[in-house]
Amino acid sequence: MHFRLRPLGKADMKREHVKARHAEGEISATHVIQNPADLGEWIVFFKKSGGRSFFLVDDQDEVESFASLDELSEILRELGIKFAEIHL
Repeated sequence: MHFRLRPLGKADMKREHVKARHAEGEISATHVIQNPADLGEWIVFFKKSGGRSFFLVDDQDEVESFASLDELSEILRELGIKFAEIHL
């Protein structure tokens, strides 16, 4: 499921970009929040060391959302993310 949370810009990144930035040590925090458009789904955003944050987007540049935290945790592991703060 995908939705447009806000206008996209340079602060949104696709999976391959997140993986590269994380490997370079540029991601300082990972946050998981409920999708405001569907409270039964989850979205993720990352904070860079400089304080900017960005959402994980798909190939159509729409914010990715996930039906379960289990599904999302697998994606985060694939991206090399080991810690995430979950906002309930």
